[in-house]
Amino acid sequence: MSVSRVVREGMEAGSWIRRMFEEGAELKARYGADEVFDLSLGNPLVEPPAQFRDELWRLVSNPAPGMHRYMPNAGYPETRAAVAEQLVRETGVPFTLNDVIMTCGAAGGLNVALKAILNPGDEVIVLAPYFPEYLCYIENHGGAVSIVATGDDFIPRIAALEEAIGERTRAVIINSPNNPTGVIYPEEFLQELGALLDREAEANGGPIFLISDEPYRHLVYDEGIYPAIWSHTRQAMAIASHSKDLALPGERIGYLAVHPECPDHDELLAGLIYCNRVLGYVNAPALMQRAVAALQSVTVSVVDYQRKRDFLYRTLTEAGYSVTRPAGAFYLFPRSPVEDDVAFVRELQQYRVLVVPGRGFGTPGYFRIAYCVDERTLEGAGAGFKKAALKYNLSPGTTDKR
Repeated sequence: MSVSRVVREGMEAGSWIRRMFEEGAELKARYGADEVFDLSLGNPLVEPPAQFRDELWRLVSNPAPGMHRYMPNAGYPETRAAVAEQLVRETGVPFTLNDVIMTCGAAGGLNVALKAILNPGDEVIVLAPYFPEYLCYIENHGGAVSIVATGDDFIPRIAALEEAIGERTRAVIINSPNNPTGVIYPEEFLQELGALLDREAEANGGPIFLISDEPYRHLVYDEGIYPAIWSHTRQAMAIASHSKDLALPGERIGYLAVHPECPDHDELLAGLIYCNRVLGYVNAPALMQRAVAALQSVTVSVVDYQRKRDFLYRTLTEAGYSVTRPAGAFYLFPRSPVEDDVAFVRELQQYRVLVVPGRGFGTPGYFRIAYCVDERTLEGAGAGFKKAALKYNLSPGTTDKR
């Protein structure tokens, strides 16, 4: 046996997102890419803002001596300072460069955080529906996963979280705006959560970290305000990526920020920097660090994403699907018309529409749509959703068949 038991089990469990990608490749080979409407991957089709291309051109046209050499493991001080300044503008919390490390995207940041805080067997609470890689990241570092379901509105319930917290609980991961639902957790929930974690940490005699995964923080619709975590607990970390707000998923550039008043702040930062190195990331990419330093207040067009959300939400609800209206990110998470979400996803493939079953996000009975695609794909998928709705006799106001 060439690979470990843990890796083999992970490979066999697989990712439903990746499976749909592979099945989509087969459909595209059979019918042609233009005849398949792929809403399976959260891989933005939109190009980065013009400011990114301008800054990149400026950097490569006027190279500074040593700009591609090694750097401090936390990242360039000037980039970390730029991130901190933007966080101060957004939150009013007095961040400095010493509260920030640059990471290889949000995935790198999450692994660094979990490596730094977990002892073998420590528990991390994950809220369902969740981004499926969380489970792998926790297990990567010897942790145990504790899954807590959210309510029908996809907002977590404090009572359920309180019941799930135990002596070995070390962290709670939240993701808002959420993948796969697009829901934003309200300020009231964050306030209750912060108070709960502080109480439980005091009772258990050790910290319980609130880890906020925020790659969609700047993709908020209807002129909404993103509620930040920082005023609700000091035992907090936020992890961000420029994959979505600058449409740079392939560049793997993000950061991890720690509350400036976090207990044992300096030791935690030192541990995070150490983990950034020993996990093999070593540094976030040098050129991207330099580029994003000047772009902290820049974002792709949120209006364009909101228009796509409105089109699909209207299409789905008029066809009779039950779906929560997203407040951010670029996903919808409708309820499947039948209990078997995998069977319904296969049915949609008959209309050459690709989505991901909800069980891939820990919530069977739903399916995820990623609408970070072009209008042609949205319109073709919309037609497929309508045909499937007719087959299952859906109409506005009907209940699903369960």
